[in-house]
Amino acid sequence: MLLIPSTAVPDARVAAAYIIFLASYLVFAIGKFPGLKIDRPGAAIIGAVAMIAFRVVQPSDALRFIDFSTLVLLFSMMLIVGNLRLVGFFEWNAEVVLQRLKPTHLLPAVIFTCGFLSAFLVNDIVCLVMVPFVLGITRRMRLQPLPYLLAVATASNIGSVATITGNPQNMLIGSFSSIRYYDFLFHLAPVAVVGLFLDWAVLHWIHMRKVELPPETDERIPLPTLDLSHLTKPVIVVSVVVIGFFFGVPPAMMAALGAAALLITRTLEPRKLYQEVDWGLLVFFIGLFLIVGGAENAGIVRQLLGLAEHWNLQKLGTFTVVVALFSNIVSNVPAVMLLKSLIPGFSNPHTAWLALAMASTLAGNLTITGSVANLIVVESAKPQMEIGFWDYFRVGLPITLATLAVGWAWLTSIH
Repeated sequence: MLLIPSTAVPDARVAAAYIIFLASYLVFAIGKFPGLKIDRPGAAIIGAVAMIAFRVVQPSDALRFIDFSTLVLLFSMMLIVGNLRLVGFFEWNAEVVLQRLKPTHLLPAVIFTCGFLSAFLVNDIVCLVMVPFVLGITRRMRLQPLPYLLAVATASNIGSVATITGNPQNMLIGSFSSIRYYDFLFHLAPVAVVGLFLDWAVLHWIHMRKVELPPETDERIPLPTLDLSHLTKPVIVVSVVVIGFFFGVPPAMMAALGAAALLITRTLEPRKLYQEVDWGLLVFFIGLFLIVGGAENAGIVRQLLGLAEHWNLQKLGTFTVVVALFSNIVSNVPAVMLLKSLIPGFSNPHTAWLALAMASTLAGNLTITGSVANLIVVESAKPQMEIGFWDYFRVGLPITLATLAVGWAWLTSIH
């Protein structure tokens, strides 16, 4: 690629920045570049390199655009959750919670189990481990698995809105906003709780109200073999990490300490733990930081600020709708990365940050492609269960509209 020297006219670099920015966000929106096998992480790498190559971002300034606390928090949470997954915590937890359930209680149990776990741990991993379990238990109970799989996806998204560590976009917002963990939880946990009840109501109305459930039996679901020596340490470490979050320790530092403690082990191969890390997502974040940094240098973000004033995005209702739409067009993480630049100019940045977290997360329930958690559920369910676009959308639309309305009303009422 031809490098434009730093002495070139600024207009050439601005034009390059627009092309790089638009091409990158096109891939973020549709998942790949037309005619080429370039996925979202690939587009982020290419876009970041191009921003530096065309001197939109100076090589000496590249590091200042990367928020390392977000990367450390994301990486550390992946290690912590990966450790819990390898020792069987999620499967054991699900079995304990759902062991004696009647068929009529399975739907709310799945919803609230997924929602609670996703509030404190990364929601994508919760979906990954819950899908095989839900398929197994519905087979044993002779139930149609579709509503329960939809419950896993939607409840994981809704539950993750409650905390900074619930999903990647919340981690970004927590880092940039400097909102304390307990402050974030205090403001958005009520939205998650009410949202889970709405999720239950919609799924029951659409899928369960006319279904005749099989007769109840006294058969117990067998618990998996559990080695407490493997499970005790991770549970203690995770408990200490969450307590540290509540006591105001910076989330990145607290999570890093927990991850480091879990790497001190005699039983778990570190190589297996490293395989639990989504390296593509980390690369995606680094590339996004540099692409958005280039957009800031080229004045693209200033133009967005002008549009924000024209659309009056400082009105909470308007901002919620715009965030939800944008999150479904380009995906929630790229949307948050771009919109974060608008928040400091708002009259009430604290509420705007919370609204950005709320809307970008809950908007993920609209379609199958609305969040990574949805895609994980759909792909993990194959080939036993095929979930089509309409299967998801007919529950995703009312759930999204209802939860966004609750989130908007709640944030409006407390500020």
